[in-house]
Amino acid sequence: MVFMTIANKLLHERALEQKNVQSDLSVPQLVEKVLERQEGVLTSTGAVKATTGKYTGRSPKDKFIVKDDISANKVDWGTTNQPIDEDVFFQLYDKVLNHLQSKEEIFRFRGFAGADPKYRLPIQVITEFAWHNLFARQMFIRATDEELVNHKSEFTIISAPHFKANPRVDGTHSEAFIIISFKHKIILIGGTEYAGEIKKSVFSVMNYLLPETNILPMHCSANVGMEGDVALFFGLSGTGKTTLSADTNRRLIGDDEHGWSQNGIFNIEGGCYAKCIHLSEEKEPQIYKAIQFGSVLENVMIDEDARTPNYDDTSLTENTRAAYPIENIDNILKPSVAGHPQTIIFLTADAFGVLPPISKLTKEQAMYHFLSGYTSKLAGTERGVTAPEATFSTCFGSPFLPLPAATYAKMLGDKIEQYGVNVFLVNTGWTGGPFGVGRRMELSHTRSMVQAALEGELNSTDMVNDPIFGLKIPSQCPGVPSHVLVPQRTWSDEAKYEEKAKQLALQFHENFKKFHHVPQAIQEAGPVYKPE
Repeated sequence: MVFMTIANKLLHERALEQKNVQSDLSVPQLVEKVLERQEGVLTSTGAVKATTGKYTGRSPKDKFIVKDDISANKVDWGTTNQPIDEDVFFQLYDKVLNHLQSKEEIFRFRGFAGADPKYRLPIQVITEFAWHNLFARQMFIRATDEELVNHKSEFTIISAPHFKANPRVDGTHSEAFIIISFKHKIILIGGTEYAGEIKKSVFSVMNYLLPETNILPMHCSANVGMEGDVALFFGLSGTGKTTLSADTNRRLIGDDEHGWSQNGIFNIEGGCYAKCIHLSEEKEPQIYKAIQFGSVLENVMIDEDARTPNYDDTSLTENTRAAYPIENIDNILKPSVAGHPQTIIFLTADAFGVLPPISKLTKEQAMYHFLSGYTSKLAGTERGVTAPEATFSTCFGSPFLPLPAATYAKMLGDKIEQYGVNVFLVNTGWTGGPFGVGRRMELSHTRSMVQAALEGELNSTDMVNDPIFGLKIPSQCPGVPSHVLVPQRTWSDEAKYEEKAKQLALQFHENFKKFHHVPQAIQEAGPVYKPE
């Protein structure tokens, strides 16, 4: 990968020259700084708890990519990848640096994105807040002392939450901004305290860089069985990637972001960013126990005296989070590098309550549903979302894809065919009715279905045809009542089910019109029910 551009090198030198830069502090040192600066409090778990103010989720409308001679003809421009002029970027860049130079101290973390040394990206994260630096240290791959000696950052992330942009002057949409310059290899974040912007902006960078080396970047979790069988779990925030991949019978590779090279799978991160809403030791023991000293609890309410977290309290947001190093999970693969997957699970949280809880996909159906990326936006994940909304997010991660969707889809399709991967669509959303009427799918049932898929038990079982979506539904699955497997059987009114199912089918068709260029076999792999 390319070394450093002039702008990045200047930043690097300016940061080192400043006396207020605290570089590569240890976890205990950062925890001390967080408490000393009153950025957060220590909880009974040993984790630091911090709040993020009015920004309790990502701000996709405030995210930009610098349009220049490097990116102009490569980025898939639109409402997701919004362009911003290079001169506007540099004006903000200079203001943010001046803002950080005025602080008594700022913090720098140096590490990597990418667990495979062949493909990793050296990064540095410069933050105004100590707790943001602790977050970065837990989320990315930490460099050893020996690696720090020769560490040359190829991308720099700068986070200055207290710097508020002026939209009329600075060319932004609000006080918050997340700007990526691929030419100058800088990510500029301001006006928002939500730490997830740091994590996801680095993922966006990897989604830009990795395809250049024929590596598929994926918004998925991954684990590996005792026999070495690898599984991938695709899905947007809140669909169950972290929960379902944290399996006591399988070793965790990573919970959110991976690359698929010619050698196999590797984790892009060194930590996990788990949703905490209604977290319990009984239902999610690995995640519950992973929240230890040095972890970061984001927007989780606590008892002021005992300092115990209340994971059921949604006073601030439903998008409560825990960031912790992957080593806090007992059963992990280290290093986070494995072979080619045998099974892929597409996770969707269907707010209509009409998709089967599990169905086996053909290659063409897999490509159709990958491009569709249907799920529901869950409350709190983004600002302004207060209840689940049906949405289509291409490749189960369109907010983080700088390149055209076809780039990622073709790579996945080629790999599915090359390695003979079994693909399943799993609905972790609603059953028995839509949101507000039905109920959320039982986690125990979902776990049983996923286990059966991973162990190959659904490859030879009898299948039932779904007459509306054209999906193959297993007639039975160990640990799951048979009526649960067929969605219309869970509804009290089958006519209402059919009405909702056809409504969703039409939304699939309408959304897929933008993929008119894909092969006909993929276009025809969607719902059987079509507009008249």
